[in-house]
Amino acid sequence: MAILKKIKTYLVTGGTGFIGSNICNMLLKEGNKVNIFDNNFRGRFNRIDRKNRGNFRFFKGDIRNKDQLLKSFKKVDVVIHLAYINGTKHFYKNPTLVLDVAIKGLMNVIDICIKKKVKEIYIASSSEVYQTPFKVPTSEKEMMKIPDVMNPRYSYGGGKILSELVGINYGRKYFKKLIIFRPHNVYSEDMGNEHVIPEFIRKFKNLKNNRFKIIGTGNEIRSFIHIDDFVQAFKLIMKKGKHLNIYNIGTNEKIKISKLANIMSKILKKKIIIQRENKHKGGTNIRIPDISKIKKIGFKQNISLMKGLRKIINL
Repeated sequence: MAILKKIKTYLVTGGTGFIGSNICNMLLKEGNKVNIFDNNFRGRFNRIDRKNRGNFRFFKGDIRNKDQLLKSFKKVDVVIHLAYINGTKHFYKNPTLVLDVAIKGLMNVIDICIKKKVKEIYIASSSEVYQTPFKVPTSEKEMMKIPDVMNPRYSYGGGKILSELVGINYGRKYFKKLIIFRPHNVYSEDMGNEHVIPEFIRKFKNLKNNRFKIIGTGNEIRSFIHIDDFVQAFKLIMKKGKHLNIYNIGTNEKIKISKLANIMSKILKKKIIIQRENKHKGGTNIRIPDISKIKKIGFKQNISLMKGLRKIINL
C-alpha cells in the first residue's frame, strides 16, 4: 500500500526574490502549499510559475512589521527565511536599512515561530560571513569575522553573522530542525543586476570602443553556482540536513574575474579591452567554498559555468 506524502505549508520570506522564487517554484511543483511574504523591494511576482499559483498565497509586507508578518503564518509547518537587503551598493549607501531588516526581520520571524509553534526553519546566511577567509576552499568551520566595524560594507556580513548567532542559540531551545545555509554566488538569467555576471552582461550590451571596465585587478577569484544546482542542493539539505548544522551551497569551479569577462566576450563574439578600477574597500580577493558537507548528502554539480553562461545569453 502506497504511503501518501504529507502536504506541508511553507512560508518563504523574500519569496519573490531571485533565490526565494526558485525555491517557491520547486516547493509548489512538488505539490506543497506556499505562503510568500515579501515587499517586492527587489522581488517580482511574475517569477512565480503561473501553473502552480493556485497553491500559494502572497502576503505583501515589511519583514520589520510583526503584525504584517503574523498574517502570513497561516497553518505554516516550515519557514524558509530569505528576506534581506542584498546588492553591494546598498551595503555602502544604506547600512542602517541593511541591519534593520537583518535584526528586526529575523527576530520577528523567530518570535512568531515560537508563538505559532513552528518547529522547522531554514535561515539564509551568506559567504560574506567569511570576509577574507584564512583557508581556501573555505569550510563551514571557518571563523566568521568583521574586519573593520567602520566600513559600512560589513553591515551585510555582520547582519548575517547575527542571524546565525540568533538562529543557533534559539534553535537549541525552540526548534526541532533549524538549519543555516550559505549561498556562494548563485546566478541565472533572472537575477538582479547588482551581481557580477548580470552586471557583465549589461556592460557587454552597452560596450563602447571595446572598453570593458571591471572593479579590481581582475585576478580576484570566485566560484559560481547555477540556480538549478542551488535548488537541488537546497532540496537535499531539507531532506537530509541535520538540526543546528550549517551548509555551504556552491561549487569548486573557480575562475578569475578577468577570465570570466574574456569567456563571456568569446561567447558573445565581442572583442574587449579590459580596464581596471579600484575595488570597493573591504572586497575580498578569493572566495571558494569547501562543499564536502553537501557532497556527503548527495550533491553533484550538473551545470558547468560555461553551460550556465550559454544558457543565460540564450546560445
